[in-house]
Amino acid sequence: MKEVLKKAYKFSNSWTGTVIIVLFVIFFIAQAFRIPSGSMKDSLLIGDHLFAKKFAYGISMPHIPFLELSIMPWSDELRLVDGDTPERGDIVIFRYPGNIKQHFVKRCVALPNDELFVADKNLFIHFREGDDWIKEHYEGFEIAVYQEKLWVKNPYMKEHPGIHHDDKIINNDRYPMPLFFVNPLKVEKDHYFMMGDNRDHSNDSRFWGSVPYDNIEGTPWFIYFSIDENWEIRWDRIGKTPTDLEEPIHLEKAREERIRTDKDFHGIT
Repeated sequence: MKEVLKKAYKFSNSWTGTVIIVLFVIFFIAQAFRIPSGSMKDSLLIGDHLFAKKFAYGISMPHIPFLELSIMPWSDELRLVDGDTPERGDIVIFRYPGNIKQHFVKRCVALPNDELFVADKNLFIHFREGDDWIKEHYEGFEIAVYQEKLWVKNPYMKEHPGIHHDDKIINNDRYPMPLFFVNPLKVEKDHYFMMGDNRDHSNDSRFWGSVPYDNIEGTPWFIYFSIDENWEIRWDRIGKTPTDLEEPIHLEKAREERIRTDKDFHGIT
């Protein structure tokens, strides 16, 4: 056993061993990504550098970093092994269906066979489990009745406070219609509907449809570095998971709500 460990140690210190270990980690365990746009603000910010948990949803087909070349160039497959599937509310990293060399990060808002529509920016979902399940699990949420079904209005905003709208974006000819209205649809089998938390500044499934399971790469694990537009390091974000980062947003929104409540109570305008 001692000899085996000794050989393994020597191999890991060789150039060949180092390359194989690094590629194994990148292919199957963790891969570094940078957030380049504000589509997930305030949950993830431009300049956040994070590690993605590659094994969260099975094993995707390994691609050589930067070149984005599959290790099996003769095959069009994007998945090696099936595994868990995204759950509602998960932040997911996936290959954009319009260009599989490009990675997107969005929040999964609907699963296969869920139905949804967007009206005046608001997301309404009829979950596949049906009306009785919705009544049991979404007590206290605003519920609409449409086509003799129950639809939950904005079901993720309470749990994920980074989801928000931009009041400056209004319904006129300057902005694309899917920001405001999406006709009722049912999510296809083995597909997932993705939306950015910065709802009015996100290129997502409202524009180009749901994401196949095979395109899904993983989920953000934790932020290892973060820098803002002024090149200031955001030390308070380093080492945090997306769940950790939601806590201060929860607290800030609760504080703002208390201030509004106090103003209403005292008649302050």
